[in-house]
Amino acid sequence: MKFIELKNKSLSELETLLTELKNELFLLRFKNSTSRQDKTHKIPEIRKDIARVLTAIREKQISNKGDK
Repeated sequence: MKFIELKNKSLSELETLLTELKNELFLLRFKNSTSRQDKTHKIPEIRKDIARVLTAIREKQISNKGDK
């Protein structure tokens, strides 16, 4: 997921995406701790995606404050 794609989304879409990514990360961590998992490389990728989404959300919040 690229940051440019995230900049074009609305704040509500970003929050929904953040929730989905956090759930996916939880499930991957759970699978990793309980049994052998094939896709362990996905965990750092999702963590980075979460960071990108949080950055985009914060950027939109700051720009909304400036507009007021």
